[in-house]
Amino acid sequence: MNRFSILIVDQDLKFADPAAKLLREQGYAVRVARDGPAALEMIAGLPVDLVLVNFRLSGGGGRELVERLLNRYTGSPKIIIIDCDDGGIRAELPPGEIAFLSKPVGNDVLLETVRNSLKTKGSVPGEGSSERFAALENFFPFLAHEIRNPLHAIGGAVTILEKRLDLKDEVVDRSVRIIKEEVEYLSGFVQECLDFVRPQLRRRLTDVDVNEVAEVAIGVVSYIFPGAPGKTQLVKDFDPHIPKIPANYEELKRAFLNILKNSFEAVGEGGRVAIRTKFAPGPGLVEVSFSDNGTGIKKENLQNLFTPFFTTKLRGTGLGLAICRRIIAENHGGEISIRSEEGAGTTVKIELPAGAKSPRGGSRAI
Repeated sequence: MNRFSILIVDQDLKFADPAAKLLREQGYAVRVARDGPAALEMIAGLPVDLVLVNFRLSGGGGRELVERLLNRYTGSPKIIIIDCDDGGIRAELPPGEIAFLSKPVGNDVLLETVRNSLKTKGSVPGEGSSERFAALENFFPFLAHEIRNPLHAIGGAVTILEKRLDLKDEVVDRSVRIIKEEVEYLSGFVQECLDFVRPQLRRRLTDVDVNEVAEVAIGVVSYIFPGAPGKTQLVKDFDPHIPKIPANYEELKRAFLNILKNSFEAVGEGGRVAIRTKFAPGPGLVEVSFSDNGTGIKKENLQNLFTPFFTTKLRGTGLGLAICRRIIAENHGGEISIRSEEGAGTTVKIELPAGAKSPRGGSRAI
């Protein structure tokens, strides 16, 4: 498998989707952005080795993105510009960092151009994000094994102590509970890290009812927050005419559950959480939105929300939204976006293709 990461920036999904699928089949990690701002947010969250840019992005966005990439990321990532027919601009750009293609682009031409652009990066370990995560994939299972062994021993020892100690003693009882909670927290953290760094496998997609997945996620949250139904207002607005979509049921449930947990934690007692689903037949998208009137997110934190290990929670792992992005954008070809204002609440919107199975979108925070 290739360990390089590629970002395609093109509003023309008739090109972007097949190109992403082709490159994924060659083992590249591929993401797709529709415009320059979304591309820069993705790169800020997880750097890439190569960017394919449509120079004709609306509003001159292609040229602006290329200039920003060259000024901000000199030498990395490599850039392939598509549909730039301005000879003056071609002459201005550094040939060592830039390659050019014109549509229609044949599969063989695309693959050969990508391979040539990445040749100089193959001997520089750690220059791109893929090499860094490849190292994590190799190292973290070993680290997890070394952490889990003592955790299991501690958990077993606490179980024995519970049977032999006088738990009527308040100090003893509190100490045992703290140990059990910390063991559970560390075990969960190790599992989340393993899930994040493991290589992506081919997933079997089936026809999934999004409304059903949302309903199941709500049921799970009610067990996690047992007092929530009486203290938090939950509003459901499900479109009954949503078609089933090709998806992995368990992955979608996990993404919905992560977002719902964040919403319930943000609103607290007396808050409001709304879940809405609808079908947009024009673009053929199923939309799922989670809104709350909770604490909101500081403006300076918005751009980091999908960055692995970034968190504002005292007990957060910083992997929840990163995993959601992988599930929605990379595994299901959808898009996840977050709109939030400090003190005014947060809305997380997911768009999933109702028919296409190839990658098309990404993530963004507003």
